[in-house]
Amino acid sequence: MHQLLKQIQIKVNDMIYLKDPESSELGKNLIRQSIIMIHEMGFEAFTFKKLALELLTTESTVYRYFENKHKLLIYLISWYWGWMEYRIVFRTLNVSDPMEKLAKTIKTICDPVQSEQEHENYDLKLLYEIVIAESPKAYLTKEVDMENKNGLFENYKRICQRFSDIMEEINPNFRFARTLASTVIESANQQRYFAIHFPNLTDIDQEAAQLSMFFTDMVVTALKNP
Repeated sequence: MHQLLKQIQIKVNDMIYLKDPESSELGKNLIRQSIIMIHEMGFEAFTFKKLALELLTTESTVYRYFENKHKLLIYLISWYWGWMEYRIVFRTLNVSDPMEKLAKTIKTICDPVQSEQEHENYDLKLLYEIVIAESPKAYLTKEVDMENKNGLFENYKRICQRFSDIMEEINPNFRFARTLASTVIESANQQRYFAIHFPNLTDIDQEAAQLSMFFTDMVVTALKNP
């Protein structure tokens, strides 16, 4: 599966970018370097001017691909969730038991991305850590409603829908599948962030698998007691 995921083409809404970064080697380098830089310095300190210097190109060239760094962040987050959806599909493809499918889905979402899962172009471990630390900044903005209307968050919403569909398969009468799906996904990232920066706020270790076990128990309990 790792070999397939390394070569998979992730679809990202074309309204996020001005020019598809996957269409050129410079564009791929732009994404690769932006992942490294945002991970290293944080989204606030990151600028297109700094990115252009690292790429040995001009700032105007970077702007040919993305309108601003906010759109670049949305692209990175969207790309990550598109890749995560492929992981879930591969891991549940031949699973008929919905409870097993649920457990595999939660484990895929919750377990930390390891360095050996690197894509052929991008460092997915760094991207995963960006998602943990920076992803709320992609949608906690005044423009979120218009961006949502334009489909900029479809990859993320599709993950939530896939997750909630499994819950409804287990219990068709459960009324809060989408609520629980988005809560688990957001909380999983938040708990990983707490494990790194506020360990006194969580019982989860940085690299351990307790998080998927915790959320699996929580979801199964909720589905049995709607």
